[in-house]
Amino acid sequence: MSIYQRSGDQTDDDDWNESIEGVALGSEVSVILVHTSRPGAGPRLHRHPYSETFVVRRGRAMFTVGDERLEAHGGQVLVVPALTPHKFEVIGGEPFVSTNIHANPTFETEWLE
Repeated sequence: MSIYQRSGDQTDDDDWNESIEGVALGSEVSVILVHTSRPGAGPRLHRHPYSETFVVRRGRAMFTVGDERLEAHGGQVLVVPALTPHKFEVIGGEPFVSTNIHANPTFETEWLE
């Protein structure tokens, strides 16, 4: 068993923005933790050779997935299939908090913008 310890002494998810590759922990998945209140924040258009699952815990973001645009909010889970171009932009003034699960032990990203 492996444990990843967040740096510092915080134990909640406030301002927890971090990328954790599973390979370092012996895991077959990698995780990106997002916590931001900045409207427009988010990655530019990209894709992966594996699926990515977004667990939206709080807030709202406008997702572009392939040719589709949709607003996601806290309490939803979105799955983007492998090789599908995608991005998101935070909307609204409340914090956007998500856990983004990459179905791969390392991050493999092709930036399209």
